Amino acid sequence: MVWYEKGSPHTVLRDEDLKQGLFEALGQLGPKKKVLAIPPDITRYYSMAGRLTEHAWEYFGDRLMDILPALGTHAAMSKEEISRMFGSVPQDLFRVHDWRNEVVTLGEVPASYVEEVSGGRISYNWPAQVNRLLVEGGYDLILSPGQVVPHEVIGMANYNKNIFVGTGGPEGINKSHFLGAAYGMERIMGRADTPVRRVLNYASRHFASDLPVVYVLTVVGREPGGGLVVRGLFIGNDEECFLKAAELSLEVNFALLDKPLSKVVVYLEAEEFKSTWLGNKSIYRTRMALADRGELVVLAPGLSSFGEDPEIDRLIRKYGYRTSREILQAVEEHAELQNNLSAAAHLIHGSPEDRFEITYCPGRLSREEIESVHYRYGDLKEMMERYRPDKLREGFNTLPDGEEIFYISNPALGLWSWRERFKQ
Repeated sequence: MVWYEKGSPHTVLRDEDLKQGLFEALGQLGPKKKVLAIPPDITRYYSMAGRLTEHAWEYFGDRLMDILPALGTHAAMSKEEISRMFGSVPQDLFRVHDWRNEVVTLGEVPASYVEEVSGGRISYNWPAQVNRLLVEGGYDLILSPGQVVPHEVIGMANYNKNIFVGTGGPEGINKSHFLGAAYGMERIMGRADTPVRRVLNYASRHFASDLPVVYVLTVVGREPGGGLVVRGLFIGNDEECFLKAAELSLEVNFALLDKPLSKVVVYLEAEEFKSTWLGNKSIYRTRMALADRGELVVLAPGLSSFGEDPEIDRLIRKYGYRTSREILQAVEEHAELQNNLSAAAHLIHGSPEDRFEITYCPGRLSREEIESVHYRYGDLKEMMERYRPDKLREGFNTLPDGEEIFYISNPALGLWSWRERFKQ
């Protein structure tokens, strides 16, 4: 059921509009005594989920008893990050999702179904895992705010991904990521109906129908001048709410280009992107737009690691971003990758597949480290002097020496493709 929907490619929703829409929807739910909020973490800062969580706290007061950021495998948020994203919400309400130890399994999607939706590429059971707080906390409302935007693993982010991946466990996260990678990222991105989504929908129908989850979904786009604006707000408890948001996101966040791009420059904000695990959105979201033998330059002043988790960081350093064929072979041969399929999926997603070049310009990693994972190294200072984020505009730019580039200030907010590479 959808309690609130408002949005179009030209809609502008201010903070007061978000508050009004949220309060209107919550009013239709009736009184609630014990509420859990599951917003995204700082890596989705621009989703407006932080402000929506703050408004939910204003609405419920002490009935909002816990906030569990949907970390997935990400590092826990610092006090500074919580303050930046959630404003005046009391910090003692926040809980840390321990994805390795604090999960329960609600049920298993059978291997036969996974094989069916993946076209025979994958055949294993998929466990529907969630943080035990969702099951054992006694909540009469679980509020899940977040942004619907093209995504590399599931096609379009959010909805039940926020539950089964954001608060999921090792096996569920690993297998869902690997399913997406094996099926093919470029067959998934920008689509609401994908093998991973079908598996999560199966889990929602069969194992999680008793969880009182209500989704608060935003669609965020850019204004002509480059600033961000909320284009849509959709609040409901079923797939219809997600599909409405996904339809708008495809219009707002997906840029179809008439020709492939020879050179793309992406800037990764230091506060948001500290690892290639996150920063490789620069690769995922632009790969369908890049020309054969083109180049992607990633300006990453905050980059200090490869993985958000020490073990995944180690695996990335050990195996590097090789071709899909090489990583799939390594999975067959090495138990440590078999036990960390999300890391294997990430390595596949981050590979240029020998089709284009990736030049990473890190703030806090060395040339040796970057080159060891099979990326080209670029000196950040030199590249920032040539490609100045404060001077470049979104999209096409021509530099004083005549070089033409395509500039993206935040890859997490969209998807770019050459028309010929994206077939609906």
